[in-house]
Amino acid sequence: MSSQPADSEPTPDANDDIVTSAGTTSWSDLYRKEDWWAIWLGAIILAVGFLAVYSSRPADMDDQVTRIETLRSEIQELKQADSPDQDLIEAKREEVTEIETAVTENPTSKWITKLQKWESSPLDAYFKHDKAGEKPPANLVPPVFGVFLVSLVLFGIGVQCMEGKGKQFLIAFPVIFILTNIAYILASQASIKAWGIEYPVWALLVGLLISNILGTPEWLKPGVRTEFYIKTGLVLLGADILLERLLVLGVPGIFVAWVVTPIVLVTTYLIGQKLLKISSPSLNMTISADMSVCGVSAAIATAAACRAKKEELSMAIGLSLAFTAVMMVVMPYVIDATGMSKVLGGAWMGGTIDATGAVAAAGSMLGPEAEQVAITVKMIQNILIGVIAFCVAIFWVLKIDSKSADAPKPTLWEIWYRFPKFVIGFIGASLIFSYLASTLPVGDKMMESIYNGTANTLRGWFFCFAFVSIGLETNFRELAKQIEGGKPLVLYIIGQSFNLALTLFMAWLMFEVIFKDSVDQILG
Repeated sequence: MSSQPADSEPTPDANDDIVTSAGTTSWSDLYRKEDWWAIWLGAIILAVGFLAVYSSRPADMDDQVTRIETLRSEIQELKQADSPDQDLIEAKREEVTEIETAVTENPTSKWITKLQKWESSPLDAYFKHDKAGEKPPANLVPPVFGVFLVSLVLFGIGVQCMEGKGKQFLIAFPVIFILTNIAYILASQASIKAWGIEYPVWALLVGLLISNILGTPEWLKPGVRTEFYIKTGLVLLGADILLERLLVLGVPGIFVAWVVTPIVLVTTYLIGQKLLKISSPSLNMTISADMSVCGVSAAIATAAACRAKKEELSMAIGLSLAFTAVMMVVMPYVIDATGMSKVLGGAWMGGTIDATGAVAAAGSMLGPEAEQVAITVKMIQNILIGVIAFCVAIFWVLKIDSKSADAPKPTLWEIWYRFPKFVIGFIGASLIFSYLASTLPVGDKMMESIYNGTANTLRGWFFCFAFVSIGLETNFRELAKQIEGGKPLVLYIIGQSFNLALTLFMAWLMFEVIFKDSVDQILG
């Protein structure tokens, strides 16, 4: 992290060498620290999204909710009939969907957007075509500019309050935004999209080309805010992980996500230290968490907890992106070729493919059942981001830093100082949105509208800013010094192989043996 507490000596950056001196904290951290600003910005975005949806409810909201309940009761009665009228059931379901969509409309979705898929002209990425072909293409330039303004203002305020470099950020960020658009345009091309090469790969490549060929200019560096962008995006991600969704597949998903993951992480870390003898424990831990939990998100949280260097974080993310791109394409074909059930295949992919978006894409290739199981397992696994970061922070203070001869005795306060505070925002968003989803009329659909129309759109942009930034601050000459004869790559391959085998066994045991009947009932 780049800011310091008031009235204290400057503290090392979160990605500098391991800290051996006790940290300090104060109330000024709430407006001077990057983690807290990630929480405030995430809270602002989610609050605006909620107010926009909630205030746009129709005047006859109660009547519409009553109509939805009536339709659902009628659907249940029709399904219990001796000869269910499937056409009528489907018609009533469509009516429910139409009503829910109407009463939970998100006005902010008109002002922010992502780019569209295109085939022949890159300019088509900025125009949304009507599927029926009855309306002219919608111009997306204004809402894309809306994303630019929202990002510029929010992150600019944060940078100014933390470091007083708001002016420098305002100069640099437009270039970051242009580079992000280039990455999104490349990722949105139809043929490229069909191959599953997602925007993180292109964003990373765009940044790498500049940093390794031209060199990242000094005036652009104030806009390179990798951790700030991703931490804010992670707070927004918390709003999508509703607790009630985690109960859809119940205990089976929890066993796959919460039992296998820590076993794989600890085993991989021990292999790196004892067998491969990787000299940097923080590099070892970041790779282990990246591979075993959920890719980039876990890598960022763990890197902050163990004070990994930026080059080490870049390496872990690079390995994750490379393996994710391969696994999301190969695994569905392997599952099909082996005759594995869609449910088991979905659970396997959900527990092993790093990125949530890649899990959804791979699951959709196998069908709706696999997609539902894969996403649910991955969301359950995502909750471990905070738990893993906290455990790593404790381990680092008590076991790693304490080995230094001049290191002070670890204290509980030091653990709090090391703890990635943005995780509080991640968990808080999940709890609050879960509560609202369960208490408000059509609350689940309302939260879905807020997330998909506001939070998820901005989260995608923020992550893309981050990947461009990672590329801009990554130098291959420095990265080569960390490779140590290919040990990080070997570690990732060994860890991921163990992860694939153990996850497949646990998924089979939970979904195909112990809880097979309940899973079939849920998905039936």
